[in-house]
Amino acid sequence: MSAANRSLPLDLGSLRRAYEGGKTTPSAVVEIVLEKIAADGTEGIWIHRRDADELRREARSLERADPRDRGPLYGIPFAVKDNIDVEGVPTTVACPEYAYTPGVSSPVVERLRAAGALFVGKNNLDQFATGLAGVRSPYGVPPNAFDRRFVSGGSSSGSAAALARGLVAFALGTDTAGSGRIPATFNNLVGLKPSRGLLSTRGVVPACRSLDCVSVLAFTCDDARRVARVAAGFDPDDPFSRHSPNRFVARASLPPNGFRVGTPCDRDLSVGDDETRTQYDGALARIREMGGVLEDVDMTPFFDAGRLLYDGSWIAERFGNLESFIRSHPSAPLPVIRSILMRGETPRATDAFRDYHRLMGLRRAIEPLWNRVTALVLPGVPSLARIDEVAADPIEANARLGRYATFVNLLDLAAVAVPSGMRKDGMPAGIAFVGPWGSDASLLALSDDFHARTSGTLGATGWPMPPTSERSAAPPEGFLLVAVVGAHLSGQPLNHQLTERGGFLARCARTARCYRLYALAGTKPPKPGLVRVEDGAGANIELEVWALPTETVGSFLGGIGSPLCLGTIELEDGARIHGFLCEGWPLAGARDITAFGGWRGYLASHPK
Repeated sequence: MSAANRSLPLDLGSLRRAYEGGKTTPSAVVEIVLEKIAADGTEGIWIHRRDADELRREARSLERADPRDRGPLYGIPFAVKDNIDVEGVPTTVACPEYAYTPGVSSPVVERLRAAGALFVGKNNLDQFATGLAGVRSPYGVPPNAFDRRFVSGGSSSGSAAALARGLVAFALGTDTAGSGRIPATFNNLVGLKPSRGLLSTRGVVPACRSLDCVSVLAFTCDDARRVARVAAGFDPDDPFSRHSPNRFVARASLPPNGFRVGTPCDRDLSVGDDETRTQYDGALARIREMGGVLEDVDMTPFFDAGRLLYDGSWIAERFGNLESFIRSHPSAPLPVIRSILMRGETPRATDAFRDYHRLMGLRRAIEPLWNRVTALVLPGVPSLARIDEVAADPIEANARLGRYATFVNLLDLAAVAVPSGMRKDGMPAGIAFVGPWGSDASLLALSDDFHARTSGTLGATGWPMPPTSERSAAPPEGFLLVAVVGAHLSGQPLNHQLTERGGFLARCARTARCYRLYALAGTKPPKPGLVRVEDGAGANIELEVWALPTETVGSFLGGIGSPLCLGTIELEDGARIHGFLCEGWPLAGARDITAFGGWRGYLASHPK
């Protein structure tokens, strides 16, 4: 194998460029992966590795196909947490007595392999996906890729450990209480916890079935988006799957004039060491450089929700998923796992309903926050955790790790964990962006821009950050592009009408030079009117192009009142898309503000 192939980074962008340029092949990449795994030899990462010759045959099969038929994940090697079914491969959930061999793969794995991804093996995990440290497995403890004294984080410990060492290009985990985000933080990786129901959980051994998510561990935010784009889709055979356009089909943009994010108020910011606080403060400074405005947030309702997971009735759901197995195999679970699960015998049905009603109240309490901020920005973990510390105090040490993670699925939120740099002690640091259900595209945009500013490397590989991928101007499948010029712009009073419907900012643009802009009289909130005029008689007017799910377009149009209407707007680059225009009759009393170049320019010159 050539030296160039051996040094090839395994992020998706680098592999795609190498394949398209004819510089490597799936067979060569398979040999890279097999050599890396053999040379690494770290115990505790794998539970099952695929037969090498079988993997080679699949790679050759991909190469024989017509290049025009290559899938979006052509020749991309990946690993799977061993609570997710892969056809013909034992699923153990890190409990040998529980093991079974599924006849079909989970829909997520099926989608990835159909897109050309190469399955390499099954990864270790905290037994029954119960844990946030990654030390609760009879198959060993995967040490942190940066310092063997520290945990990799759990429960998707093996998935993160394999990826951080560059043994695969991405890995699947699950995330019920932080099990995908916390290992990402400990290993300098991106951890995408999608909105619940966007990726099918059929074929996943339940931890807490009503809250479970398949998560994506990747080197970059764009890698995570590309994987989720393939993996996402409605599954009629999964009762927890939700109808939605694919939220990962296009890269969102950051608001051009800044954004607002929530941060824990001083009382709620609890970290275990000065370096964690220093790194978090540095991350917030970087967000300000991106144009972010910080708002203190009372985290009480979030923490109250998080406590319901293990101290409330949801522990009964965990127990219920495994009750028959535990009754028939009482000695099979590890003692610490058994002690946690058996607490699920205690809650009564009345307790469950009280907790459910409490949770609905907490969800309602935080709803107004999303009208003010794009996301919460939280520490990825409160502190580092050494393997010996967790062994000495397994329950409390585990609980500490989940302070900023356990409430996310209970409150029906989405989240992205992203690296924020390296600590003075050589360990990675990270933060998490958290937002409402359906905000995945916006969270990935924030995380991507933030990650690009870290100037870091990928995992523990030393590979440099790849260049940012190009954005596509084409409308993503299942979305309608809508141009807005006034009160619906980012940060303006009616922008929530787009975000509440799952819209995301696709790009910023300007009109062709055939439009004039007017400040309409008597509108609340104040609005401008965009009017088409003869070519050359107008100017380029700034606007934003938003992608709105087609299923929500009707309700959005229903809220448009006269004199505004939806028509076709010509952009500076010649593209024509739907957008806000104005009827002609109110212009007699309106002020022509075309010279300001856009609504924001006008507002800046006329402060309240």
